[in-house]
Amino acid sequence: MHDQGLLNQAQMDLARYQTLVSQNSIARQQAEDQAFIVKQYEGSVQLDQAEIDQEKLNITYCHIVSPITGRVGLRLVDPGNYVQTTNTSGIAVLTQLQPMSVIFSLPEDDIPEVTAQTNAGATLTATVYDRANATELATGNITVLDNEIDTTTGMVRFRAQFPNTDNALFPNQFVNVRVLIRTLKGVVTAPTPAIQRGAPGTYVYIVNSNNTVSVRPVKLGPPDNGMVQVQSGLNPGDRVVTDGTDRLSDGARIIIPGAQSGKGGSSSAPKTHRHSHQQTPQ
Repeated sequence: MHDQGLLNQAQMDLARYQTLVSQNSIARQQAEDQAFIVKQYEGSVQLDQAEIDQEKLNITYCHIVSPITGRVGLRLVDPGNYVQTTNTSGIAVLTQLQPMSVIFSLPEDDIPEVTAQTNAGATLTATVYDRANATELATGNITVLDNEIDTTTGMVRFRAQFPNTDNALFPNQFVNVRVLIRTLKGVVTAPTPAIQRGAPGTYVYIVNSNNTVSVRPVKLGPPDNGMVQVQSGLNPGDRVVTDGTDRLSDGARIIIPGAQSGKGGSSSAPKTHRHSHQQTPQ
């Protein structure tokens, strides 16, 4: 305010001197000198304003605004601590919760079918389950496919995005991801425990009408919820052994549960199911 007052006084004197100069009452030099004094005070006022603006900027820097919407974690500094721009730990960690991304991997053998769907313009749906793979947490879409296969695991990484409006997903949470690639209808399936692997290749034990078993080679498709598609080797209604297969051989006689306990195991008939792949994120 001091410099502003001096400027106002100098401007009034200059106006008065200019009037006197027009009346030839004072020397023109005196009015010109007063004009320079006004400019000096104007510079002082501008310098004062610059200092005020600098302090306002410093106050703004003291108020930290998050660039994103999210949840702030536990503070990493306490009131009274001296914080510098060179501090590597920061003040707190802010995590974005909506939307939430999940990184997971699929075997490289699944990539041709995945890329065939994406190249056709299909949007692949991903469903997230909890650690126990029992409770569904969220449903979203695959947004990014990595550009290379991890040679140590033979897996390819994917990124799926979820709205997470209910905050069911939490940062760094371990989840299971199921990706729906396409739906197969009217296919033959068998319980996963019925599938055996050995000298005949992939096979199952078929339960005959006389309660004996036969080895039946099968060609498998994708698994889903404890069932696996059987592309060839089984017909709808065939009964297969799902338990006690380590004690069986071709032609062995079994006792169906519910009659007596014996060498065999329980049986199950194939049914139709949806085709999906399940992977645990890495």
